[in-house]
Amino acid sequence: MSYTPRWEVRMRPQGSPAELERRRLRAIDLLQRDVPVHVVADRLGVDRRSVRRWKRAHRGRGRAGLRARPASGRPPKLTAAQRKQLARLVVAGPEAAGYATSLWTCRRIVDVIRQQFKVIYHPDHVGRLLRACGFSPQRPQPRAKERNDRRVREWIQQDWARVKKTRPPGRAPDLPR
Repeated sequence: MSYTPRWEVRMRPQGSPAELERRRLRAIDLLQRDVPVHVVADRLGVDRRSVRRWKRAHRGRGRAGLRARPASGRPPKLTAAQRKQLARLVVAGPEAAGYATSLWTCRRIVDVIRQQFKVIYHPDHVGRLLRACGFSPQRPQPRAKERNDRRVREWIQQDWARVKKTRPPGRAPDLPR
């Protein structure tokens, strides 16, 4: 068993509310079989205080005291269906949304969300929203619009060797002193 200092900040346990409820019910089942609190805590990978809190809740309210509660916090502004629709809009590209260039920015996505769903997001939050939809930030390749890849390849094959600085034959490479 590992020692956890009292001042350590505990985070919300991992798992769905249903999984967490099953874990609490498993703890009560073990406690009713006269398994000591510290053994239940070790088996379930939780703190002893949690097991004691679950025991008190079960004693006071029964199974209802162990019921899963929805996660706290503000509900999302977009529904799951709207997020899927947003993902389709992002994949379609900015040109399909009426923009002149093929670069998505957070401000552009805020505008698309406002137009399509009548919901206002702050541009700083859009990155988190897109990550939740499965996207990651990408940087565009800086290339000139006038670039001709065929001519670049030809230049590298024909002229690069002539322009490139080389050492005279037989001379050792210059090393920094």
